[in-house]
Amino acid sequence: MTETPEASPEEYSLPEELARLRGARVLVTGAGISGRALVAPLTDLGAEVTLTDGNADSLGSAARELGVATATPDDAVAGIAAFAQVITSPGWRPDSPVLSAAAGAGIAIWGDVEFAWRLDRSGLYGPARQWLVVTGTNGKTTTTSMLESILRAGGISAVACGNIGLPVTDALRADAPRHDALAVELSSFQLHWAPSVHPTAGAVLNIAEDHLDWHGGMQGYIEAKTQALTGGVAVVGLDDPVAASLRRHGAANRTVGFRLGVPGRDELGIDGDRLVDRAFATDEVLASVEDVTPAGPAGVMDALAAAALARAVGVPAEAVRDGLRSYTVGPHRAAPVADVAGVTYIDDSKATNPHAARTSLLAHPRVVWIAGGLLKGAQVDDLVAEVGDRLVAAVLFGRDAGEIAGALARHAPQVPVHRVEPGHDDLVTSNDSPDAVMARAVRVATDAATAGDTVLLAPAAASLDMFTDYGHRGRSFAEAVHALADHGPR
Repeated sequence: MTETPEASPEEYSLPEELARLRGARVLVTGAGISGRALVAPLTDLGAEVTLTDGNADSLGSAARELGVATATPDDAVAGIAAFAQVITSPGWRPDSPVLSAAAGAGIAIWGDVEFAWRLDRSGLYGPARQWLVVTGTNGKTTTTSMLESILRAGGISAVACGNIGLPVTDALRADAPRHDALAVELSSFQLHWAPSVHPTAGAVLNIAEDHLDWHGGMQGYIEAKTQALTGGVAVVGLDDPVAASLRRHGAANRTVGFRLGVPGRDELGIDGDRLVDRAFATDEVLASVEDVTPAGPAGVMDALAAAALARAVGVPAEAVRDGLRSYTVGPHRAAPVADVAGVTYIDDSKATNPHAARTSLLAHPRVVWIAGGLLKGAQVDDLVAEVGDRLVAAVLFGRDAGEIAGALARHAPQVPVHRVEPGHDDLVTSNDSPDAVMARAVRVATDAATAGDTVLLAPAAASLDMFTDYGHRGRSFAEAVHALADHGPR
């Protein structure tokens, strides 16, 4: 159910930053999930909302479903002076024409998460919640989901929201039940647009090259991630050199770390086969490594980060254990799909950058690697150099397939490379659907594999050049694999 404001904006004493929106025109950029979720709370405030998006189909469906005014980006730029406020969906770059026009006109720009934070602090939807923020290049969704499970095991009404799927504004407006704690997954885009967010506790899991084209380089990307460490407790991954360096520069009241090794003071880590807390206790066992799913170093690291955030708000050790035991892994995250003729097929479509793909590749001794998509400015040379000796073959597709092929030629020339693209594969044309290209990639990978090998979809790149999202890409892979199982591998 949706929570209505405890009082109407006319009756409730809103802070001036929100009160000024009553009766004012507000431009929302983006007609996707994040943008659409802004319409209801802005309406609660009495604002007049206009939605803009370059995708005419998305804009049209939003107008029909929400009854909201719309404008093309060109019209929004031309009429920007009419708006009192712009609230942007996270993917919109600061140099996009609409946001550039707003900034040039002196109009305030908030991100969707910034707006949600201000709403929550205002008390419009009841007492402010505890925000427990998770960010990092990889592991965000798993950590956030683990944190939700741990908080609930500790008797706290909590929900995972943000970049994980549920918009934060929807979490604030829910009243069945009301959520007293938010496990908030935030991307670098969302953090860039959220300078006021100072969470109860926030974690930076790791930082590797990603979205460099959007942030203008690595430093901008790091600065965006660091916003998560400006609240009460900062949590950093000590086994990642960039994240660990933030321990010395955070603005939080207290900073703790987590590592796969034996923890020191103000750290969580592994002692033997146990997850141990030496930050919020002298030396307390939280769980066994066997309690953690997914198994392996990456899963354990995520569990330690989730445990640190939960412990920062007083969750007892037994709830950490129970929450980890009850957690189940989400789809497209190193998910086994099938075993066909002795070959294991694994869907890790969520590995949308080289750092994430590395974890998957190192988990298997002999891999036929299916990769490709949008690298977003990241380089893959280090990854290929590290994993080249375990690659049986590489099957590549997508816009940046050539960059991955080049890295393989430089660092692993012994690895056969198959590019499933027009001009490289006679059975692929420019008219083929993404699903048809994936089916061909799975067939080529199958032909390269022998019993005991793993065919691994770990693209090391984003999906939007071909697929709707990484979920579509993973489902396409699974469907192609199941077709093999149904009709035979050869």
